[in-house]
Amino acid sequence: MEIREVPFRSLGGVYEADDLEAVTRVTAAAQDPAGSFFPQPEEDQFQARFAEHEGARHAIATNSCGTALDCCMMALDLKPGDEVITTPLTFVCTAGTALARGARVIFADVDPVTLNLDPARVRERLSERTRAIIPVHFAGLACAVDEFDRISAETGLPIIYDAAHAVGTLSDGRPIGNRGQAACYSFQSNKNMTCLGEGGAVTTDDADFAEKVRQLKTFGYVYGGPTLRVASIGFNYRMNKVQYAVGLTQLAKVDRVIAARRVRMAKLNQLLAGVEEFILPAGIGGGHGSHLHVVRLDTDRVAFSTPDFLGHLKRRYKVGTAKHYPAVWSWDAFRELGYNGDGCPVAAKACDQVFSTPVFPCSTDDELEYVAWAMKQTLVDLQH
Repeated sequence: MEIREVPFRSLGGVYEADDLEAVTRVTAAAQDPAGSFFPQPEEDQFQARFAEHEGARHAIATNSCGTALDCCMMALDLKPGDEVITTPLTFVCTAGTALARGARVIFADVDPVTLNLDPARVRERLSERTRAIIPVHFAGLACAVDEFDRISAETGLPIIYDAAHAVGTLSDGRPIGNRGQAACYSFQSNKNMTCLGEGGAVTTDDADFAEKVRQLKTFGYVYGGPTLRVASIGFNYRMNKVQYAVGLTQLAKVDRVIAARRVRMAKLNQLLAGVEEFILPAGIGGGHGSHLHVVRLDTDRVAFSTPDFLGHLKRRYKVGTAKHYPAVWSWDAFRELGYNGDGCPVAAKACDQVFSTPVFPCSTDDELEYVAWAMKQTLVDLQH
């Protein structure tokens, strides 16, 4: 097969004429003497539609998933000595926001098939100091929400879901936006919908929790009463008016984008089926949010490392991949605090094996066939 370049793209979704029109419309309206870039009314419209899409009563938009998680950590009023249990197979901010608010992060291991946080391993990590649990819907696959509901019911602990990968994800046919205490979403550039490169949201069915988050993301302001009040110390974690307008157009097409990714992920799984050196992602289809197609190189079956494999794939066959993710404990900031992989052998192994393939809504069959061929050929090259 002829060598061709298949990059790992920075833009995960699609931008079309309606997105460009939304930017132009809002920018032009701001030139009116009464115009501005203050978010209303697009903010309310976006939040209402996003809440409906994700099956929740309330949605509070923020300027990233990181700030959404930060608002939730603040709303929980974490204190020094409190513990928050989460997965080490995630982006750094899942654990970082808890640390930033004074808590100690406790890593629990992941399920060997789904790579989601394992409820059984979470139970082993519970202590009298546990204050919250943050599971991640990794790659767009819903984690074991029913099991986490049971843990919450038994212990009274809030569950804050990191749903950065999970716009449109379903669990047993239902959206996951109202599960647990809250869910935190991302609209960053490589997600299936993106608000001009950044953005996020918190969804919840708890009106009081929603109001806390709403205040925290806007300097502590309380809106809607006879006078404007500042009821808490908060920050400016808002998106801007143009981002909200594009968020509305992106939300209108995200189900189509997810479906397109899902078909292509299933296609690549089919093309790689039967290659024992690859552990293919579970759960593709159904309610999978189809954000990432994460493959594992089975390092027990080969005599080379994942970096060796990915380096050859890139140099020889020009196929780009991404690392989702190194173990959180491996980052300098966490190592300096004494974190390591103790007690998380499944995650430690998975973090050495995982890589995301270049599957996007615009991927063609020819590209997918080339990626599968190049991955197989790289195995042959390195085994001889």
